[in-house]
Amino acid sequence: AVAERIGYPVLIKAANGGGGIGMEVAASADKLLKAIGRCRSRSERAFGSSVVYLERYLTAPRHIEIQVLFDAHGNGVSLFERECSIQRRHQKLVEEAPSVVMPRFPGLRERMGEAAVALGRAVGYVGVGTVEFLVDTDGAFYFMEMNTRLQVEHPVTECVTGLDLPGWQLRVANGEALRFDAPPAIGGHAIEVRLCAEDPSKGFFPQPGQVTALEWPPGPGVRVDSGIVLGSTVAPFYDSLLAKLIVSGATRAEAIGRLQAALAATRIEGVVTNLEFHRWLAAHPAFLAGELSTGFVDEHWGK
Repeated sequence: AVAERIGYPVLIKAANGGGGIGMEVAASADKLLKAIGRCRSRSERAFGSSVVYLERYLTAPRHIEIQVLFDAHGNGVSLFERECSIQRRHQKLVEEAPSVVMPRFPGLRERMGEAAVALGRAVGYVGVGTVEFLVDTDGAFYFMEMNTRLQVEHPVTECVTGLDLPGWQLRVANGEALRFDAPPAIGGHAIEVRLCAEDPSKGFFPQPGQVTALEWPPGPGVRVDSGIVLGSTVAPFYDSLLAKLIVSGATRAEAIGRLQAALAATRIEGVVTNLEFHRWLAAHPAFLAGELSTGFVDEHWGK
């Protein structure tokens, strides 16, 4: 009955899970019960709970999230959006701020920011957090979840706002009040790519190994947050993320130019990575045009 009310296709998700694990799409009623069964089974194995829920499945949405910051004195602000639509297995590979979709729908940034702040206030949230949405092709947006923590992609927000988000997490946890009632203006554009030990030619399957050569790119507007050094052993037991390469510029075009140069200058050997995938992406016409959706990789990669 819920699926009929929401309308097909529907997405079945683990209520106690995350990371895209166990998600199933059902395009019609005759496929719904089997899809729920598969999702329940995977959820039980991965998260110890078979509880699932349904939501409307959007066929070509953008994944847009709003960074929020709240103190313990009732103050809260939106620190604008991040575009996280380039994904594999429903997990992010590239994030940028601001999103190119915002100018296409006047007032969208403000409405999404207000919704994110309202959610945080409703639960009495204190700290840095992220409210995640899907934005449909008509500009309508839908709440997915809130991550009550700093996220991997927080550096792009730091680049365009000038704020130290880990620093503010510590300040508000220590009882300090926000020093502003409105966020700084957006300054420039920033892009982050996740460099992972995985093989894009084999479905982005994780690839353990040992780092035998390592070079990070120099240059202005380039930041590397790395979890590896020369000689590091990449085990198969953990997340495949090795490092984050973050670039910024006055415009999106400048940021992309710096990204292309930085990726060309990066060297990781001894372990298979998605470095070549990111080089491909940074030059792809659809990416350059900002024509993004969560189906981008499935639509373009390997075609």
